[in-house]
Amino acid sequence: MGALTRLPGEWRRWGPPALLIAMILVYAALNVLTAPPSLPDYAQVRRDWRPSEAWLYDREGKLLDRIRVDYQARRLGWTPLDAINPAMRDAVIRGEDRRFATHEGVDWLALGNAALARLRGDPARGASTISMQLAAYLSPQMAAPGARGWRDKLRQMRAAWALEEDWSKAEILEAYLNLAPYRGEAQGVAAASMTLFGKSPSVLDRREAALLAALLPDPAAPPARVATRACRLVEAADCTALPALASRMLSPGRLRALDPGLAPHLANHLLRTPGARVATTLDAAVQRVASQALRHQLQGLGPTRARDGAVIVLDNATGDVLAYVGGVGLGSTAEAVNGAEALRQAGSTLKPFLYAQLIERKWLTAASILEDSPVQLDTASGLYVPRNYDNAFLGPVSVRRALANSLNVPAVRALVLDGVQDFRDRLWDLGYADLNPDGGYYGFSLALGSAEVTLLQQANAYRTLANLGRWSPVRLRKADPAGEVRTLIDPGAAWITADMLADAGARSGTFGVDSALRLPFWAAAKTGTSKAMRDNWCIGFSDRFTVAVWVGNLEGDPMRAVSGTSGAAPVWRDVMLALHQGRPGSAPPRPASVTGARIAFTRSGEAARTEWFLTGTAQATLAEAPAFARRPRIVNPVSGSVYAADPDIPANRQGLGIAVSGAAEGYRLTLDGRGIGGVSAAPQLPLLPGSHLLALLDESGRKVDQVRFTVR
Repeated sequence: MGALTRLPGEWRRWGPPALLIAMILVYAALNVLTAPPSLPDYAQVRRDWRPSEAWLYDREGKLLDRIRVDYQARRLGWTPLDAINPAMRDAVIRGEDRRFATHEGVDWLALGNAALARLRGDPARGASTISMQLAAYLSPQMAAPGARGWRDKLRQMRAAWALEEDWSKAEILEAYLNLAPYRGEAQGVAAASMTLFGKSPSVLDRREAALLAALLPDPAAPPARVATRACRLVEAADCTALPALASRMLSPGRLRALDPGLAPHLANHLLRTPGARVATTLDAAVQRVASQALRHQLQGLGPTRARDGAVIVLDNATGDVLAYVGGVGLGSTAEAVNGAEALRQAGSTLKPFLYAQLIERKWLTAASILEDSPVQLDTASGLYVPRNYDNAFLGPVSVRRALANSLNVPAVRALVLDGVQDFRDRLWDLGYADLNPDGGYYGFSLALGSAEVTLLQQANAYRTLANLGRWSPVRLRKADPAGEVRTLIDPGAAWITADMLADAGARSGTFGVDSALRLPFWAAAKTGTSKAMRDNWCIGFSDRFTVAVWVGNLEGDPMRAVSGTSGAAPVWRDVMLALHQGRPGSAPPRPASVTGARIAFTRSGEAARTEWFLTGTAQATLAEAPAFARRPRIVNPVSGSVYAADPDIPANRQGLGIAVSGAAEGYRLTLDGRGIGGVSAAPQLPLLPGSHLLALLDESGRKVDQVRFTVR
């Protein structure tokens, strides 16, 4: 006491300097230890919000699909407070912070009750206000696992006071409802409402709102506990229904309610950025029609025959993609693969462009006669022997009949005339961008569709025919500008080709008079089937729309009992009829360069008719070229063949007969470079072991044909 009485009066009043300094240091330390982190303002939180989803819309702004892009949490768009049902707001306040409207960030009464409960040993009671919880969401380090000590609580309290100074109550509640975690990955009331109830938060009823609010203290709680907690937030009469509703709400599979599922493959193709909202050129109604038509057909075929399919619908005038169906699931074993962009063998679908190029060059007309008979062509990899789909031959046929009935051998003969490289270049110009090798890579099989193409490429190439040779790129996004229009096919040649594809009479020999390709209005169509029945196509157009359909198995195994008219064609027909309901299509206007003429056939067996020609190419009478006018060829032995001598027959009694087609009078033959006589002498070739080259020379000694064969 003596030392204290000797201090000046001011020091006697406040205590020893050491005590004051200690108090100041303790306060400073507490201030530093409990200082909350800097928190963003409301506007910044809104700016920084990034949904985990991206959205796909049709041309009218209707939602087509949405996909998950960010997998850290499931968040939808920020939901304003006025877009949340008042029942949800009331339930959250009742369950989490009853005095939210009156306190300034900290509910002292709740803190006192929680302290008393702890002293009495009662179950722990929460005292964190909505403002305190929001502060923890904005600064997650304050709510890290194990962060429940006095220091963390003080930091949250101070952060809540700071929030209440800068934010309005409405902003705090809105941000809390958007940032709070609910069940599983769902963050925010919009994701929770759509995930668990399949509806937006604006239409939640009071029981649904109570169940969502009951998830907030423990999002992983079992249904019974959630229902019990929700019962405290509603009137007693509502409690009886809560257990069953909670069980349904928390059942597996509710997450699918987020996806309308109208265009999942296109959504995966276009949506890459979280929060993106992409407006497409699609028409939701057309997309739904195309999807339903494909689904119906695949259900009818059954997964043992064909499991997959895809549909593209284009607006001829604009190039807008109106429907983009990459698949419909069902029995698919590769349903995530986009059938609209998958590379598949084209089959017979490339033939129209071959004939169009030859008609454009005036090397053929729709009435020209092509020979449908066995043919053997030498290639770098051996002998190429094309056959028709039914393994039958019709003899001399017109180009119209050959294309309409999709005959293979005449198409190969046409390609020999056109040139493989020129045809490959035309296909490249038409948008078949995956034909990277040159023509020699594909050889004569290119006429029969050995190249791999996509359904979207097919649709736009046929749209070029519909537009009389004018090509432009397709549009998938509304924001994309219209592409440059280029004329790739002579308008007259395109019109004649389209007329042949629309001729139901001409194709009746193969498809019948009333196939799925015949519509009650003008429409042109072409089917195609690839090697081993792996792909089935039907692509066609009216004056307004182009519809392309592919049916097959994405894993590459063959289909069973599926043809051109039983696979893709019924889907094409259903979509076309729906597109033209109440507004039938009409034939495109005939270009001035196309004229009609009455023609007759002398040898092909086709009836006289009026045919269309490019100006200057019309003929009144058509006939197969006589034998003397055809180029002589060696037809036996067959190039690439292997022959074996019979050891039981004397060598001088064995030989190979030589056969030459066409007018070969005066022509000579050589074997391995040595002359063996004229064609008219019909020499026999001895069976000498080894590889041999037989050549046919004309009167001037020029080699006109050759075959290589082997004797063993």
